[in-house]
Amino acid sequence: MKKTDTQMKKIYRSKVPFRISLGGGGTDMPDYCKHQTGAVINTTIRLFTHTSLQLRDDTKVTFKWINKDEFEEHEFSDDLDCSYGLKLFKATHNHICKRFKIESVGYDIVSNQDVPTGSGLGTSSTLIVSLIGVYMELFNLPLGEYDVAEMAIQIERVELAENGGKQDQYAAAFGGWNYMEFKGDDVIVNPLRIKDSIQDELENNIILYFTNFTRNSSDVLTEQVQKMKDKNKTSVLSLHALVEQAKMIKDCLIKGNIDDLGEILDYGFQQKKMLANGISTKEIEILYQTALKAGATGGKISGAGGGGFMFFYCPNNTKYNVIKELDKLKITTLNIFSPTLEALSVNDDKLSNNEKSSALKLNSAGIWTSN
Repeated sequence: MKKTDTQMKKIYRSKVPFRISLGGGGTDMPDYCKHQTGAVINTTIRLFTHTSLQLRDDTKVTFKWINKDEFEEHEFSDDLDCSYGLKLFKATHNHICKRFKIESVGYDIVSNQDVPTGSGLGTSSTLIVSLIGVYMELFNLPLGEYDVAEMAIQIERVELAENGGKQDQYAAAFGGWNYMEFKGDDVIVNPLRIKDSIQDELENNIILYFTNFTRNSSDVLTEQVQKMKDKNKTSVLSLHALVEQAKMIKDCLIKGNIDDLGEILDYGFQQKKMLANGISTKEIEILYQTALKAGATGGKISGAGGGGFMFFYCPNNTKYNVIKELDKLKITTLNIFSPTLEALSVNDDKLSNNEKSSALKLNSAGIWTSN
């Protein structure tokens, strides 16, 4: 494929939302769903990965990841070395060029994320989906949501051999509230119609906190994967319980019994901690117990665990006291994200407690491109 001079001046953009998983996390892992039917319920939020692509007048390709302050420049090839550096960028480039027989072309790609990498919101998968998005625009690729999600899974899970499940890629591609089922290689995405009044109450009652420490999800998942392969009884029973938890959350949201959500989240968090030793830490437990004592009825660590984001369900108006008590913790500085997508410190005197707790904006649309 060759591009004209007029096209070379255009900037192609994509914007892809992050997700929070409310229940069933871990049951989308291949070693579980190849024997059982996994189930996950999640929603995308108004925090994003932003990617832009601009054509060059030569055949060099450059990649820049703002969050990591990393940059690479290469002569065009469909076999860039993915053993180091910006692996996600290069693997996506290689896959697209090989699959769609892209001829020599040069471009600059820049990506920036509204959250830190390794924060438990699906940062790696969302980045890949965002990269696919700009290639879709540039080369007019005929890909639907399922196609995009499966391509991202192929790149991350197969070609880069990173541990993990499938929910992140599907959440990023589809957006919104979804109940997902996983059986073998098959994935069924069931969009959920949540009443506006229920969603408004959820946004008011859920507090999203960044613990200020991140982790490599693949490292955290290694023990979990091994236990599944070994058919560890405790691990398998916990995964069965997490499938049921996802169903319970779906029912309580559809029926409007949202104040049951906290207890269901707590139940799931206790089950999740049985999957691997690194899911929770001393710091996470202190944070979690502080929130419960202050009025939260439940919560969980987002993603694989070990760090990143946590969120809590705070019924009625208990969120104000929860935020107040979390502010007192000295184990780490907690950050929260505002609706303007900027990272803000909970210790910032310019913010009221209400502004600090208003970070979670639910039900963002899926992948957006500039066309």
